[in-house]
Formats: sequence, structure tokens, C-alpha cells
Amino acid sequence: MNARGRSASGNQQRTARLPPPAPLAAGEQRGAEAVQLSPEAKVRLRALRSMGFEDDDDFAADEGERDDLTDVPGGVRLQKVLAAAGVGSRRHCEELIGAGRVEVDGQVVRRFGARVDPETQVIRVDGKRIPARQDVVYLAFNKPRGVLTAMSDDRGRKTIVDFLGDRAERLFHVGRLDYDTEGLMLLTNDGELAHRLAHPSYEVSKTYWAEVPGPIPRDLGRRLQAGVELEDGVATADKFRVLEQAGARAMVEITLHEGRKHIVRRMLAEVGHPVSRLLRTTVGPIKLGSLRPGATRDLTTREIGELYAAVGL
Repeated sequence: MNARGRSASGNQQRTARLPPPAPLAAGEQRGAEAVQLSPEAKVRLRALRSMGFEDDDDFAADEGERDDLTDVPGGVRLQKVLAAAGVGSRRHCEELIGAGRVEVDGQVVRRFGARVDPETQVIRVDGKRIPARQDVVYLAFNKPRGVLTAMSDDRGRKTIVDFLGDRAERLFHVGRLDYDTEGLMLLTNDGELAHRLAHPSYEVSKTYWAEVPGPIPRDLGRRLQAGVELEDGVATADKFRVLEQAGARAMVEITLHEGRKHIVRRMLAEVGHPVSRLLRTTVGPIKLGSLRPGATRDLTTREIGELYAAVGL
């Protein structure tokens, strides 16, 4: 038998050993439809799993529609990176890849076994960047009143570090809150993200609840949104509304995108409503929610992606 005949015979034998893919189960059909897999991708995924190749790196790397992304030598399989970042189970991440919803460095990747470097490459799902590096921390912190926004204090005052426990990472606080102001702060060791979130040119909005003397005149929101003249320039609110009023006390909500020192307190004092209590409830897309004072929580993959998007990363 010539070489071509032997090759053809070998191919037939290898093909014969591969069982035909079974039909997708009902649950798999629903999952596949949710990510709009092509019929070819559905068949390919089912075939891989039925043959026990779900965790076989070499086989998975050769399957799927080809693309121009160069595999990183010694890199990590793309679906593993997605799963580790909290996108979903590895099976769900394979479905996202098969549906063309994952990009690496701006290129759609459809190979289930594509190898990437999560330390250096930018990975996006549905256009939103994911936190691929495993050494980066993103926290929401509810700063209590009477706590200094600093990592240490030579006068012995309580700082935000006192609430973080024993963490190995060197964290940055994104912006500041006054000593007597409470509420949401973001903490991270992602220096570029922290810098952009705090820089005024990116205009990341922040929302506050302020307790002030009442009653509130009907035109106060209009005045704040038109701009209030302060000693260091005009300050403008993006949004304003009254949350509640009861006699000589009122609670108002104000949103603005600048971060000058004591800016909310100074604005409201200038219009005749000095602040007695101030709470920050949002930073960009991140909400304080039910996080108790002094507590922290990890940001979700979705929240981190929204922060990246807010500052163009």
C-alpha cells in the first residue's frame, strides 16, 4: 500500500473511533440558545464532551473555527482564564467563545483551546473587559464616619487600613472621603484604573445623600445645576432631588462628577443648607447597596468591566 493509501486508511480508522455526537440535552439546548451558538459550534461542543476531551489541552487547541490570534507559548487556555475571572463555569465560557462573544486584544477568538497571557493581554466578553490577572484586587468599602482616608496616621487616628485585615496586597484608595463623611470607597491595586477613576478628566460621577436644614426651596435643584460660585471657581451639580423632608430637617441627593475638597459641603453651605451628615452612595457604576459600615466586598466581574468602560480601558 502506498503512503497515500496508508494515510487514508489511518484517517478512516481514527474517524471510525469517534462516536457521532449525541443530540444536545434539553438543558444544554437552552444554554446554547442563550448564547446563540451556531449549529456547528453546538455539534463541536457536544462531540468534545462525549469523547472525554473537555480537559485535553492539545485536542481542544486544534478544534474550533480558526482565527489569526497567535497562541502564547506556555499560556493559559482562554476558557480557563474566563472561568477564573468569574465569567461562569468553564462549559459556559466555551459556549461564549463558540458564539463569538469573546475578544483577545481586539480580535474575536472562537477556538476553545486558544492560549493567552492574562497578565498582558486585554480580554473582553460582549465588549466589556474582564479582570484576567489573578493578583489584582477590587474592593468596595463602606467607610464609617470618623475614619481617616489614609493607609496610616502619625497621630494614631483610625484609618481605612484598620478595616482591611491582614492583606498582602498594597491597595490604593480611589479618591478620598472627608474624615466626617461616610459611605462608598473603592480600593484596588490596579494603579492605572485607580488613577483614571480619580482623575477629573474622566468625569466619573459620584452620588451623595446629605442631611441639611429644611425646608428645601423648589428652585434649589435648578440653582445647583446652573452652578454655584465658590472661592476656587464654579461648582455644578449633575442631578439633585429631595429624598424626604420633615420640619426643619431634610435629606437630599446630589450627583456630581468633580472631586474638589469638601465640594458637596461647600456647595450646599453656599446656598444656605449646611450639611450635618454626608453619605456617598455611588462611584460611577458601583453602588453602596446594603454594605454595612466598616465592611468590604469584592466587586463582581460585571462591576469591574463597567469601571473599565467608564474610564476607557
